[in-house]
Amino acid sequence: MMVTAILIIFLLGYMAIAMEHVIRLNKAASALITGVLCWLVYMVSTPDKQAVNEQLSTHLGEIASILFFLLGAMTIVELIDSYDGFEVITNRIKTTKKVNLLWLMGGLSFALSAVLDNLTATIVMVSLVRKLIRNKQARLLFCGVVVIAANAGGAWSPIGDVTTTMLWIGGQITSAKIIANVFLPSIACAAVPMLILSFRMRGAVEVGGTEEARTLKPQTPVRERNIVFASGILILLLVPVFKTVTHLPPFMGMLMGLGIMWVITEILHHKKDTQDKHFLSVLYALRKIDTPSILFFLGILISVAALQSIGALLNVAAHLNERISNPSLLVIIIGVLSSIVDNVPLVAASIGMYSLDQYPADHFFWHFLAYCAGTGGSLLIIGSAAGIAAMGIEKIEFFWYLKKIAWLALMGYAAGIIVFLLQQQLF
Repeated sequence: MMVTAILIIFLLGYMAIAMEHVIRLNKAASALITGVLCWLVYMVSTPDKQAVNEQLSTHLGEIASILFFLLGAMTIVELIDSYDGFEVITNRIKTTKKVNLLWLMGGLSFALSAVLDNLTATIVMVSLVRKLIRNKQARLLFCGVVVIAANAGGAWSPIGDVTTTMLWIGGQITSAKIIANVFLPSIACAAVPMLILSFRMRGAVEVGGTEEARTLKPQTPVRERNIVFASGILILLLVPVFKTVTHLPPFMGMLMGLGIMWVITEILHHKKDTQDKHFLSVLYALRKIDTPSILFFLGILISVAALQSIGALLNVAAHLNERISNPSLLVIIIGVLSSIVDNVPLVAASIGMYSLDQYPADHFFWHFLAYCAGTGGSLLIIGSAAGIAAMGIEKIEFFWYLKKIAWLALMGYAAGIIVFLLQQQLF
């Protein structure tokens, strides 16, 4: 009874998020209400209140690490933007031809997500698209490609996607093998949607960015702009290094980086009064970041945490395992499911179900899981951290993405699967 009630609440909340523009209720409100109601039903239905509180606290620790990471990354990107830092890149992009720009944005997203991670890369690239393209529909299409390419780029890198990182830390995969086995399928996943769009896109884009991006503000001196841009990008690039060296979670590196950026900007403007440095301060950047998106993320994650705590996700995984004997088909279905439910608990459930005795380190099963869980989330806009970030920044509608981008993501997902399975047969 409790499980059924929580599942109904989750599905109704999911529908409210999907129909945000129909019911005229911000998706953050729907997500927060859904998350709290799921835990409320769980608490009321369970005699051991202490155990439920402990589970919630454990999940909240994991969720907070994602939210603080997101907060830090968004603030650094917003700070670079307030110094016109992205002009360092946009001024060098001379092409306005849609096809050329498509491959440039997609290629950059793919490469950046492997070095940073898919979430940070998406925040950077969507901000760049907003600075570069004026037409709303064209901008949305480019943002959709960014999400697909960022998720594909993150799948083959040990630090590019949280699920690949989980498998790497757990000893299921090694760096060299995951790169060797998943790199080509990831390229296919990103390239096929861009190839399809290349045949459909004609003409040039209207450059100039959004109205918000063109808002008049004091001109930033070139020296200050370059210092902030170089510092910000370097800090974002060093976050994975910080994690590897210190073994602290990525959000600690991101918060450290934000603190360093704060010090740098204060030193740059220490002689100015508060009014003069207002637009160029971290305080201003913190006010400008999209807080509703962070709250939306919180609501979604605590909802999924409730499903995980009542064992619903583990039961789904066990049920799939009983019904489907083919491990490849099972992983493909897990990838599709990761577009509906967060891929982290699904991969966590898979790690718990299949031991290293059954599938040793670097078995094809783990590599295939890394690919499918990393890229399957692109099928829906709220199926991945990258999609949620893009949805918040660019206000992408659920059904618009479903109609315009989901089928492209599915083509890419299928293409990557074919390449992966062909690789296994040949090598």
